[in-house]
Amino acid sequence: MTSAPLDLPDAEHLYSGKVRDLYAGPDGHLLLVASDRISAFDFILPTPIPDKGRILTALTLWWFDRLAGLVPNHLVSVDVPAEVAGRAMVVERLEMFPVECVARGYLAGSGLLDYQASGSVCGVPLPAGLVDGSRLPTPIFTPATKAELGQHDENVDFATVVTTIGADAAEELRSLTVEMYVEAEAIARERGILLADTKLEFGRRADGTVVLGDEVLTPDSSRFWPADGWEPGHPQPSYDKQFVRDWLTSPQSGWDRHSGEAPPPLPDDVVERTRARYVEAYERLTGRTFR
Repeated sequence: MTSAPLDLPDAEHLYSGKVRDLYAGPDGHLLLVASDRISAFDFILPTPIPDKGRILTALTLWWFDRLAGLVPNHLVSVDVPAEVAGRAMVVERLEMFPVECVARGYLAGSGLLDYQASGSVCGVPLPAGLVDGSRLPTPIFTPATKAELGQHDENVDFATVVTTIGADAAEELRSLTVEMYVEAEAIARERGILLADTKLEFGRRADGTVVLGDEVLTPDSSRFWPADGWEPGHPQPSYDKQFVRDWLTSPQSGWDRHSGEAPPPLPDDVVERTRARYVEAYERLTGRTFR
C-alpha cells in the first residue's frame, strides 16, 4: 500500500516509491518528499514511523554539506510548501543512472549471502574465513540493478554496469562510490558508528556532469552499527528498522513472510523503539538534538 499523494500547490505528482513521493514543480525542478512510510520484506507497512521523513531529510542535508567537495549534489533549495516543510527538498531534474551504487566495508546482508555461496561479492573475490560482520580488507563496489516497487534489487558484477551505462561512466561511478564511502565511514567512525555499507544514486546533467541524487547515508540507505558493540560472527545491532523486521518474523506478529499476504499493523512499542533508533542515528552522527 502507499498513502495517497498530497495535493500540493503548483506541484504535479509523478511517482510514489516505498518511502518517497516525487512531484514536478513549475520551474522545471522536482520536489522530493520523504514520507513516514516504512517498508520491510518488500512490503510497505500500514503503520508509519512518526518523524521518519524529517529525520531522513535532515540527515541527507547534513551529509550533502560534508561531501560537497567530492561530488556535486542535486539539492536546489529547501524552500518547500508548508505541508511538507522539513521533509522535502527541491532538487535538479537529472538523467538518473539505472544502477544502485553500493559500497561495502563490512560483510552483511546480501553481500554475506553472495560470499557464502561463491567466496566473492558481485564478482569481487574476498579472502576465505570471513564471517557475518567481518571488516573487508578494502571497501568494494558492489552494484545492483534498480528493481520495480515490491521487487528485490539484484546484485550484479562490474561488467554488467559497463554493459548498461558504458565503461567511462561505470569507472566514474565506481570511483565516486568508494571515495564517498571512505570519507563517510571515517566521519561516522569518529562519532562511534560503523558504516557497514551504503547505497548511492547518481544522475547526469545535460552537460554530462555526474551528480549525487536521491537521499544519502541515512538509516534507510545505509547499514549503521554501534562501534562499541561490533562483534563479527553474528548479525550486528543496527540503526534502522531492525525492530520492525524482528517483530514481523516473530510469533507475536502472526505473519508468515512467505504467505504473500501483507504484514499486519505494527504495535506501538515497535513503532516507538524504531523511531528512537532513527533519532539516535541522527543525533550521534550530527551532534544535534532532533526536535
